[in-house]
Amino acid sequence: MKTITKLLFVSAVLLVFSACKNEAKSDGEETVVESSAASDADSERQGQAFIENDGSTPNILQIAIGSPDHTTLVAAVQAAGLENVLVNAGPLMVFAPTNAAFDALPPGTVEDLLKPENKDKLATILKHHVTPGNYNKDFLKKFKKLGQAGGQDVTVEVKGDDVFVGGAKILASIPAGNGIIHVVDKVILPAN
Repeated sequence: MKTITKLLFVSAVLLVFSACKNEAKSDGEETVVESSAASDADSERQGQAFIENDGSTPNILQIAIGSPDHTTLVAAVQAAGLENVLVNAGPLMVFAPTNAAFDALPPGTVEDLLKPENKDKLATILKHHVTPGNYNKDFLKKFKKLGQAGGQDVTVEVKGDDVFVGGAKILASIPAGNGIIHVVDKVILPAN
């Protein structure tokens, strides 16, 4: 079913793009219109993350962009070029550190990670906050470890009603169109 849905989506996108490139003249002929205004910035902003869709349930990236508590996370995702990862069909679980969680890192850490030369290091850290699945906080209590997209496992601890993933406490959970966001109070750093 997912394959059929993806095929239909790709077909629809191709139809839209082909319709946008052809304009009808008044005499009935078609003229191909090429955009010469495409800049390097536009070529970097390609993929599903940059398609506007106001009709469906917001995806993880859209929710993060709309959250005033996650502006640092969004800036980091953009600096690492990972927008398309967060709009993937999923289901995905994202452990989203708040701005305060990033502020708790040693001074200068965030600024250093946002530099273009540290893009790969930043991407590794951010991927450590993503895992396949769509599990609510109560279901996560059954886990001892979770495999992250970064390739390392993180521990899951339960203390009373609180759930900690990789040492970060889940503060809230927000369902998204492609998974779930667990708002956490710490940045989950890889072991190395």
